[in-house]
Amino acid sequence: MELKLNIPNSLNEITLGQYQEFEKLDLTNDSMVHLKMIEIFCKVPELVVRNINAIDVTEICDVINNMFDTKHQLINSFKLGKQEYGFVPNLDDMSFGEYIDLDTFIGDTENLHRAMNVLYRPIDLRQGNRYTLKEYDPDTNETAKDFPLDAVLGAIVFFYSLGKDLSLTMMNSLDKANQETLAQHLISHPNTDGTTASLQSLTEILQSLNISLS
Repeated sequence: MELKLNIPNSLNEITLGQYQEFEKLDLTNDSMVHLKMIEIFCKVPELVVRNINAIDVTEICDVINNMFDTKHQLINSFKLGKQEYGFVPNLDDMSFGEYIDLDTFIGDTENLHRAMNVLYRPIDLRQGNRYTLKEYDPDTNETAKDFPLDAVLGAIVFFYSLGKDLSLTMMNSLDKANQETLAQHLISHPNTDGTTASLQSLTEILQSLNISLS
Protein backbone atom coordinates (compact mmCIF):
# COMPACT_ATOMS: atom_id res chain seq x y z
CA MET A 1 0.00 0.00 0.00
CA GLU A 2 1.37 3.39 -1.03
CA LEU A 3 1.60 5.92 1.80
CA LYS A 4 1.37 9.65 1.16
CA LEU A 5 3.07 11.76 3.76
CA ASN A 6 3.19 15.55 3.99
CA ILE A 7 6.63 16.26 5.41
CA PRO A 8 7.09 19.88 6.52
CA ASN A 9 9.74 21.68 4.47
CA SER A 10 10.26 24.52 6.92
CA LEU A 11 9.35 25.52 10.45
CA ASN A 12 6.59 27.81 9.20
CA GLU A 13 4.70 24.61 8.40
CA ILE A 14 4.88 23.51 12.04
CA THR A 15 2.77 25.23 14.68
CA LEU A 16 3.68 26.16 18.21
CA GLY A 17 0.89 23.87 19.40
CA GLN A 18 2.46 20.89 17.63
CA TYR A 19 5.81 21.65 19.21
CA GLN A 20 4.20 21.91 22.65
CA GLU A 21 2.45 18.59 22.11
CA PHE A 22 5.76 16.94 21.22
CA GLU A 23 7.69 18.56 24.08
CA LYS A 24 5.27 17.43 26.77
CA LEU A 25 6.01 13.79 25.93
CA ASP A 26 8.50 12.16 28.28
CA LEU A 27 10.27 9.85 25.87
CA THR A 28 13.67 8.23 26.33
CA ASN A 29 13.46 5.59 23.60
CA ASP A 30 14.76 6.86 20.24
CA SER A 31 12.30 4.76 18.27
CA MET A 32 9.35 6.25 20.13
CA VAL A 33 10.79 9.74 19.69
CA HIS A 34 10.90 9.16 15.93
CA LEU A 35 7.41 7.70 15.90
CA LYS A 36 5.86 10.63 17.77
CA MET A 37 7.89 13.16 15.79
CA ILE A 38 6.40 11.97 12.53
CA GLU A 39 2.95 11.46 14.01
CA ILE A 40 2.79 15.02 15.37
CA PHE A 41 4.75 17.06 12.83
CA CYS A 42 3.50 15.21 9.75
CA LYS A 43 -0.04 14.94 11.15
CA VAL A 44 -0.55 11.24 10.57
CA PRO A 45 -1.93 8.50 12.86
CA GLU A 46 0.53 6.35 14.79
CA LEU A 47 -0.58 3.25 12.87
CA VAL A 48 0.46 4.89 9.59
CA VAL A 49 3.90 5.72 10.99
CA ARG A 50 4.37 2.12 12.13
CA ASN A 51 3.87 0.99 8.53
CA ILE A 52 6.60 3.25 7.12
CA ASN A 53 9.90 1.65 6.14
CA ALA A 54 12.43 2.03 8.98
CA ILE A 55 15.02 3.66 6.71
CA ASP A 56 12.45 6.18 5.52
CA VAL A 57 11.57 7.02 9.13
CA THR A 58 15.21 7.90 9.84
CA GLU A 59 15.39 10.10 6.74
CA ILE A 60 12.15 11.90 7.59
CA CYS A 61 13.31 12.60 11.14
CA ASP A 62 16.64 13.88 9.82
CA VAL A 63 14.75 16.37 7.64
CA ILE A 64 12.72 17.58 10.62
CA ASN A 65 15.73 17.80 12.93
CA ASN A 66 17.70 19.79 10.35
CA MET A 67 14.98 22.43 10.28
CA PHE A 68 15.67 23.20 13.92
CA ASP A 69 19.42 23.32 13.40
CA THR A 70 19.42 26.72 11.68
CA LYS A 71 19.93 30.33 12.68
CA HIS A 72 16.53 31.80 13.47
CA GLN A 73 15.72 35.36 12.47
CA LEU A 74 13.04 37.62 13.87
CA ILE A 75 9.92 37.55 11.69
CA ASN A 76 8.18 40.90 11.88
CA SER A 77 4.82 39.73 10.60
CA PHE A 78 2.95 36.69 9.31
CA LYS A 79 -0.55 35.72 8.28
CA LEU A 80 -2.74 33.29 10.14
CA GLY A 81 -5.77 32.67 7.97
CA LYS A 82 -6.97 36.11 6.89
CA GLN A 83 -5.51 37.88 9.93
CA GLU A 84 -2.03 39.38 9.80
CA TYR A 85 0.00 39.42 13.02
CA GLY A 86 2.89 41.74 13.79
CA PHE A 87 5.72 41.71 16.30
CA VAL A 88 5.51 44.43 18.94
CA PRO A 89 7.34 47.37 17.27
CA ASN A 90 8.92 48.67 20.47
CA LEU A 91 9.41 46.40 23.46
CA ASP A 92 10.31 49.41 25.58
CA ASP A 93 6.71 50.60 25.26
CA MET A 94 5.23 47.49 26.84
CA SER A 95 3.14 47.95 29.94
CA PHE A 96 4.25 46.54 33.27
CA GLY A 97 1.56 43.84 33.04
CA GLU A 98 2.62 42.84 29.53
CA TYR A 99 6.23 42.54 30.59
CA ILE A 100 5.35 40.41 33.61
CA ASP A 101 3.27 38.03 31.43
CA LEU A 102 6.06 37.84 28.87
CA ASP A 103 8.79 37.19 31.41
CA THR A 104 6.64 34.65 33.28
CA PHE A 105 5.65 32.51 30.32
CA ILE A 106 8.47 32.73 27.77
CA GLY A 107 10.57 30.24 29.71
CA ASP A 108 7.72 27.74 30.07
CA THR A 109 7.19 25.59 27.00
CA GLU A 110 3.72 24.53 28.12
CA ASN A 111 2.65 28.18 28.34
CA LEU A 112 4.84 29.58 25.58
CA HIS A 113 1.73 30.56 23.60
CA ARG A 114 0.92 33.07 26.36
CA ALA A 115 4.27 34.78 25.81
CA MET A 116 3.75 34.82 22.04
CA ASN A 117 0.36 36.39 22.62
CA VAL A 118 2.25 39.32 24.14
CA LEU A 119 4.87 39.59 21.40
CA TYR A 120 2.63 39.07 18.34
CA ARG A 121 -0.70 40.92 18.02
CA PRO A 122 -3.26 41.31 15.24
CA ILE A 123 -2.30 44.18 12.94
CA ASP A 124 -4.92 46.91 13.09
CA LEU A 125 -3.54 49.21 10.40
CA ARG A 126 -0.59 48.87 8.03
CA GLN A 127 1.14 51.50 5.92
CA GLY A 128 4.07 49.99 4.07
CA ASN A 129 6.44 48.45 6.61
CA ARG A 130 4.84 50.35 9.49
CA TYR A 131 1.83 49.07 11.36
CA THR A 132 -0.21 49.50 14.50
CA LEU A 133 -1.34 46.59 16.63
CA LYS A 134 -4.46 45.84 18.58
CA GLU A 135 -4.26 46.10 22.33
CA TYR A 136 -2.90 43.14 24.26
CA ASP A 137 -5.67 40.73 25.21
CA PRO A 138 -4.57 37.86 27.47
CA ASP A 139 -7.85 36.04 26.79
CA THR A 140 -6.84 35.38 23.15
CA ASN A 141 -3.72 33.39 24.03
CA GLU A 142 -5.06 30.06 22.68
CA THR A 143 -4.83 31.46 19.14
CA ALA A 144 -1.07 31.67 19.55
CA LYS A 145 -0.86 27.88 19.54
CA ASP A 146 -1.43 28.14 15.78
CA PHE A 147 1.48 30.55 15.27
CA PRO A 148 4.19 29.24 12.90
CA LEU A 149 7.18 27.85 14.76
CA ASP A 150 9.74 29.85 12.77
CA ALA A 151 8.18 33.07 14.08
CA VAL A 152 8.10 31.69 17.62
CA LEU A 153 11.75 30.60 17.64
CA GLY A 154 12.89 33.84 16.02
CA ALA A 155 11.04 35.80 18.71
CA ILE A 156 12.60 33.69 21.48
CA VAL A 157 16.12 34.28 20.19
CA PHE A 158 15.39 38.00 19.72
CA PHE A 159 13.99 38.34 23.23
CA TYR A 160 16.89 36.34 24.65
CA SER A 161 19.37 38.76 23.07
CA LEU A 162 17.51 41.79 24.44
CA GLY A 163 16.12 40.38 27.67
CA LYS A 164 18.69 41.77 30.05
CA ASP A 165 18.67 45.24 28.49
CA LEU A 166 14.88 45.21 28.47
CA SER A 167 14.81 44.40 32.18
CA LEU A 168 17.07 47.35 32.90
CA THR A 169 14.93 49.64 30.76
CA MET A 170 11.79 48.53 32.55
CA MET A 171 13.43 49.08 35.94
CA ASN A 172 14.45 52.60 34.98
CA SER A 173 11.00 53.52 33.68
CA LEU A 174 8.97 52.34 36.69
CA ASP A 175 8.25 54.17 39.92
CA LYS A 176 9.88 52.88 43.10
CA ALA A 177 6.95 50.69 44.16
CA ASN A 178 6.76 48.92 40.80
CA GLN A 179 10.55 48.63 40.67
CA GLU A 180 10.41 46.64 43.88
CA THR A 181 7.61 44.46 42.49
CA LEU A 182 9.49 43.79 39.28
CA ALA A 183 12.75 43.13 41.09
CA GLN A 184 11.00 40.61 43.34
CA HIS A 185 9.49 38.92 40.29
CA LEU A 186 12.88 38.65 38.59
CA ILE A 187 14.60 37.04 41.59
CA SER A 188 11.70 34.87 42.73
CA HIS A 189 12.91 31.89 40.68
CA PRO A 190 15.68 29.72 42.19
CA ASN A 191 19.13 29.28 40.63
CA THR A 192 19.39 32.75 39.11
CA ASP A 193 22.30 35.14 39.38
CA GLY A 194 20.48 38.47 39.33
CA THR A 195 19.50 38.49 35.67
CA THR A 196 15.96 37.60 34.71
CA ALA A 197 14.80 34.07 35.37
CA SER A 198 13.55 33.95 31.79
CA LEU A 199 17.11 34.18 30.43
CA GLN A 200 18.14 31.01 32.23
CA SER A 201 15.04 29.10 31.15
CA LEU A 202 15.32 30.44 27.61
CA THR A 203 18.85 29.10 27.41
CA GLU A 204 17.51 25.67 28.31
CA ILE A 205 14.80 25.95 25.64
CA LEU A 206 17.33 26.98 23.00
CA GLN A 207 19.68 24.18 23.96
CA SER A 208 16.88 21.62 23.82
CA LEU A 209 16.01 22.83 20.32
CA ASN A 210 19.65 23.03 19.23
CA ILE A 211 19.13 26.70 18.38
CA SER A 212 22.31 28.62 17.73
CA LEU A 213 22.64 32.11 19.18
CA SER A 214 25.58 32.99 16.94
